[in-house]
Amino acid sequence: MQRVVCRCCDLLQRLPPLPAGGKARCVRCGQTLAVQPADPLDAPLALAIAAAIALAIAYTTPLMSLSVAGREATTTLPGGALAMWHAGNQVTAVVVAFCAVVAPACYVALLLVVLVAVRRPPAPAWVGDAMRWVDRLRPWSMNEVLMLGILVALTKIAQLASVFAGPGLYAMLAVVLLLPAIVSTFDAREVWQRVAWADGTGAGDLAREPAP
Repeated sequence: MQRVVCRCCDLLQRLPPLPAGGKARCVRCGQTLAVQPADPLDAPLALAIAAAIALAIAYTTPLMSLSVAGREATTTLPGGALAMWHAGNQVTAVVVAFCAVVAPACYVALLLVVLVAVRRPPAPAWVGDAMRWVDRLRPWSMNEVLMLGILVALTKIAQLASVFAGPGLYAMLAVVLLLPAIVSTFDAREVWQRVAWADGTGAGDLAREPAP
């Protein structure tokens, strides 16, 4: 059985194997120590696929269209970053491109690779490296900040021009909702237990070994 420390009262205790849908609580304070989802991989995989589709739509379709004095203009999210670059705002363009395009796309892509690779354990050892990159990229996926900035800009521009939301804007809103849903359903412990290490063992094998 695996040993865990309660985050609330610091009590060290053994974590028994949990059935699907089961929870383990601290014997001292009742804090939830671990949760075994009924579908630890299916739900995040479905959400990651939905996020990948939404990202593809958000990157390839117009975010919005602007109409001023009979002239109309549309732009996509990557096109907006490119326009910033050509306008002389290279630093802002790079930050927007990385946080709104590159980081979310790489995060979702790596997550899909990990979730597919661990469907049949033991997963290859390189899945562990992919998991580390998933953790590094997650804080940089700032689509919610971008969405807030777009809404503020729309509020100000609407006083001067006619603004129409495009499919990309609705797709980006879906991404903003899907990414937290993925985080809340993704069980990293379950994934690590299915990864085969270089010595031929897995995290799950070591967790079942008796402590010395």
